[in-house]
Amino acid sequence: MVIRLDKYLCDMQAGTRSAVKDIIRKKRVTINGEVITRPEIKVDIDKDVVAVDNNVLGYSEYEYYMLNKPAGVVSAVSDKDFKTVVELITDNKRKDLFPVGRLDKDTEGFLLLTDDGETAHRLLAPGKHVEKKYYLHVVAKGSIDNKYIDEFKNGLVVDKDFTAMPAKLEILQYNNQDDTTFLNITIQEGKFHQIKRMFKAAGSEVLYLKRLSMGKLQLDETLEPGKFRPLTGSEIDLLKSWN
Repeated sequence: MVIRLDKYLCDMQAGTRSAVKDIIRKKRVTINGEVITRPEIKVDIDKDVVAVDNNVLGYSEYEYYMLNKPAGVVSAVSDKDFKTVVELITDNKRKDLFPVGRLDKDTEGFLLLTDDGETAHRLLAPGKHVEKKYYLHVVAKGSIDNKYIDEFKNGLVVDKDFTAMPAKLEILQYNNQDDTTFLNITIQEGKFHQIKRMFKAAGSEVLYLKRLSMGKLQLDETLEPGKFRPLTGSEIDLLKSWN
């Protein structure tokens, strides 16, 4: 893609449009080692090397971040009462990030944030449910009967208004000491409070919930709650490959 030099620099937060033009006029900008003094010069973002004061300024059309969402933070761009996931991304170059989908305030785990609206829409479109499976770890109250493995698999009737799509339920361990069950569940959709509603229909209560993956992307185990990192090139390719 080819864009104007001043737009390139503005997109990468080198300054305001007027400040960028001043930087260019003062011969502080080079393209492929050549000093450039005209803001309208075209830059091939895939081939050209742009530098300001000899510092290379790589171009990224969009930003993509993986966040290990902590409990107590809301999946929103802004909120008057609670801290938002966007506020946790402290090194973004742009100011228009948003979460792709949502996790409940008390749910932890994988959350994707980006400013790429087209990709986000494609990932969340209802017709893409097969590709965007969610893998979650659950701690539930009480003992979960094995019969629910088949009921989840066949599409659990949650209530009169909602029958869940087929889901995979793995019962890992029952802890008799505190009457809790550790489970993993893979779902193909992300309805409002879906996991909580499903376990309520199974006669239980979700005590802890953490999303471990979204589609082909896995939560980086080195990320502590509240920490984030940009997606790698291969992870971005995975996003783009979702059909």
